[in-house]
Amino acid sequence: MDIKTLAQKIDSDKKLVSGHRTCAGCAIPIIVRTILSATDNFLVAANSTGCMEVTTTIYPYTSWNIPWIHNAFENVAATLSGIEGAFKALRKKGKIDKEIKFVAFGGDGGLYDIGLQSLSGALERGHNCLYVCYNNEAYQNTGGQRSSGTSKGSITTTTPKGKKEARKDLMRIVLAHHIDYAAQAAVHNILDLYQKAEKAFNAKGPSFLNVLSPCTLNWGFMPNSTIKISKLAADTCFWPLYEVEKGKYKLNYNPFKKLPLEEFFKLQKRFSYLLKPENKNFLNEIQNEVDDNWEELLKKSG
Repeated sequence: MDIKTLAQKIDSDKKLVSGHRTCAGCAIPIIVRTILSATDNFLVAANSTGCMEVTTTIYPYTSWNIPWIHNAFENVAATLSGIEGAFKALRKKGKIDKEIKFVAFGGDGGLYDIGLQSLSGALERGHNCLYVCYNNEAYQNTGGQRSSGTSKGSITTTTPKGKKEARKDLMRIVLAHHIDYAAQAAVHNILDLYQKAEKAFNAKGPSFLNVLSPCTLNWGFMPNSTIKISKLAADTCFWPLYEVEKGKYKLNYNPFKKLPLEEFFKLQKRFSYLLKPENKNFLNEIQNEVDDNWEELLKKSG
């Protein structure tokens, strides 16, 4: 499928409709609409508390045009697991004969942090569901506090001098549950995201997508730069695009010219202080970690 055909397919899909109140330049609607369009089966969605939930369901309105349920921060994976379990029981009794796909959406707070225990339980039990993290690297809905998905060096309201700890490697944690499919994607490459969502929906058992979702408000960039910021994340190898299918790593994008992190950082207020001469050692430390992680991924991908 070429990009024009995909754009038309996403545009004609009506599972998430207009009227939501995400910020100008927010990546979340693009990510969600792309993923929802990747299956023609009947869909049921669950949503943890966060930016996506509060902006798409402002009472008494909703932008969801499919069965959708909101639950607390910590239990989106558990809730969807229960729905999928009920579906299997009803189908076994002959009360449902259609194929239904199940998808859960949560931010890094809802899946890296507060909801990690229920995500781990759902993956270990093998529920046939797709779990999606729209990763904006902080608790953006409540003011931009740091999460374990926040990158090292990032300024947040709770790390005003820059986060000192490395970002949690959620992909590695998810893969430790021996699931058939997991992938890392980003909003600037919707063809790659769509293809990964297709594979995830068709995987046997649980699947997982970790999708970079730049936050114009708390990352500190202009609303028209969302796609550019996302692409720079991939071109600097800050956010590699790859997938792991039945234990086999595959790199989906290898930049022709790997850019230094400065190119990604200089467009965001949360990292701008790192470009000052007195912070060069910290910048080099972060660059070295990104380089090491990239080299490790290249080896795993063969």
